[in-house]
Amino acid sequence: MAVKQLKNYAGGHWVTAPKEGDVLYNAITGEPIYTASSEGLNFGEMMQYARRVGGPALRKMTFHERGRMLKALAMYLMERKEYFYEISALTGATRADSWIDIEGGIGNLFANASLRRQFPDERFYVDGDAVNLSKSGQFIGHHIMVPKEGVAIHINAFNFPVWGMLEKVAVNLLAGVPGIVKPATLTSFVTEAVFEEIIKSNILPEGALQLICGSARGIIDYVENGDVVTFTGSASTGQQLKSNPRLTSEAVPFNLEADSLNCCVLGPDVKPGMPEFDIFIKEVTREITVKAGQKCTAIRRVIVPADRVEDVQIALGKRLQQTTIGDPKVEGVRMGPLAGISQRNEVREKVQQLSKSQDIVIGDIEHFEVVGADKEKGAFLPPLVFFNNDPFVKTDVHNIEAFGPVTTIMPYNDIDDAIALAKMGKGSLVCSMVTADDDIAKDFVLGAASMHGRILILNSDCAKESTGHGSPMPMLIHGGPGRAGGGEEMGGKRGVLHYMQRTAIQGSPTTISRITNVYQQGGKQTESDVHPFRKYFEDLQIGDTEITAKHTVTEADITNFANVSGDNFYAHMDATSLDGTIFTGRVAHGYFILSKAAGLFVNAKKGPVLLNYGIDEARFTKPVYPGATIGVKLTVKEKVDQEKRSEDDIAKGIVKWLVEVYDETNETVAIATILTMVKKRNQN
Repeated sequence: MAVKQLKNYAGGHWVTAPKEGDVLYNAITGEPIYTASSEGLNFGEMMQYARRVGGPALRKMTFHERGRMLKALAMYLMERKEYFYEISALTGATRADSWIDIEGGIGNLFANASLRRQFPDERFYVDGDAVNLSKSGQFIGHHIMVPKEGVAIHINAFNFPVWGMLEKVAVNLLAGVPGIVKPATLTSFVTEAVFEEIIKSNILPEGALQLICGSARGIIDYVENGDVVTFTGSASTGQQLKSNPRLTSEAVPFNLEADSLNCCVLGPDVKPGMPEFDIFIKEVTREITVKAGQKCTAIRRVIVPADRVEDVQIALGKRLQQTTIGDPKVEGVRMGPLAGISQRNEVREKVQQLSKSQDIVIGDIEHFEVVGADKEKGAFLPPLVFFNNDPFVKTDVHNIEAFGPVTTIMPYNDIDDAIALAKMGKGSLVCSMVTADDDIAKDFVLGAASMHGRILILNSDCAKESTGHGSPMPMLIHGGPGRAGGGEEMGGKRGVLHYMQRTAIQGSPTTISRITNVYQQGGKQTESDVHPFRKYFEDLQIGDTEITAKHTVTEADITNFANVSGDNFYAHMDATSLDGTIFTGRVAHGYFILSKAAGLFVNAKKGPVLLNYGIDEARFTKPVYPGATIGVKLTVKEKVDQEKRSEDDIAKGIVKWLVEVYDETNETVAIATILTMVKKRNQN
């Protein structure tokens, strides 16, 4: 393969550096295949371009539009995945390794695209509930969140050149913030291949993403207030970047996700022959061998009851013997090389350091077989397992990480010991425990959670469907305290909000309703001669209100509702049982009040309202006794657009209605938010 110079994408153009720069190698053969350089790039101009061009274009879009954009991009990339597999193979990745990186990364796009449904079809997000700030309720406070008007700078690690990019950009793009991607140079050729297809797709607005394949040294010097920096990689490099005074002076958030000494604990209840024992061995083996152990979430410490150490060592040794190392293109190969000779040499150095305080019990760093390749020219290493007989005294294992197929078995005496050892990693991205005892699981989780970003509990109930110890999920946070960096990535809606500014707003309920497009209780209500159920989705306005006729509740109502519903709770049916309660007589069912409210506000004739979609929330705020007279105010609270699933689908939206039920004293007796599906006038 001829050596190719990688390109950067800056200011809306592909840019080739005037000099070749760093040489990148085939991890299997050791042959040079690419060069990468960022010489000639002006990082300050790139960031201004993102702020000036990409940011405004993204902020004009709603969450739903951005989500559909991510979905379209995911589908486009998925159609081209086989090309990405070809490029990824040059890093030494097996098909399974590349699947995690490529399809896992594209899966992040799909997941965040679906996340749009948790946001309004607006350019902003209304956060939480309104707060009453006055006696009369005519002065309230609320919170809204808008996209930051900066750029997201992503400095990524070498081990996941696709997933690392896509899991981050999916979040900032959904939030409405442009990004600059800086992959680790070592495997940046895989990122470039995917990025090139992203640009070819023309799905993203111009300026939404830019790419730096070479060095980005000095880019932090150009950050401004409103920017966000994320870093994935070694803790030492991350801390060095985080200490840049520019971040402090400009108040720029820095999300650090660092490699950590993650652990897996075998529960004290698990013995050989139990399904959980086999689950444990399988999980540890997988985390040693997948990506040749080059995962920030890989299991570096295997914490085992003292009387099970020999059983675990024997079972793990047998399992690892079945791992064929070599060129991933050769049938039967289960583990490829590390990403490069430099990585192999670094892991060798860490192994030597660990060897000073513990012994290798599985594997031989010098003598091992490689299939279909030269183990000296390629970046190959065998799986290596240490045993540390005194992990509370011999503590190198809790401080030194060999970022490859290397782990350490260590004993513990009781669950408190296991918790203490897990926490001696000084902060981890993930820890897992395999146990069949949920009480043990609870004790461990509550004891260890303060030092871990994620804890996986495995047993025979969930193991078959579990995504595994080493798999961060888009809807859950990925990060961890202490050594792991203290940051959070992904996390579903939480991740998106990292790229948004939360602002408190104050004013009258009517004003806040207008700003948020969500009706605030106490705001102006607009009545018309046309019942709101006769209006199409487009015609309904926030604040449109129907004030209904009234109904006087009778004992017969209560009895009849009990007969229909089967709810014969004593407070409704037995006046002699009310001593010591808050009730002074038979009280109407809360669900009768809501049902009767529906009877009062529903317009029965066929019209744009297609169906009742559900109830978001309901409260019964005052007892209703026979003789009370109730009425209803039905108000358009919020409108949520819906996408057509097919050409034949009915164009429609969801309308949230505030239902206020009040009595003859004008006090609220029940309040709820109901949802209806409403047809659109325009079916195109």
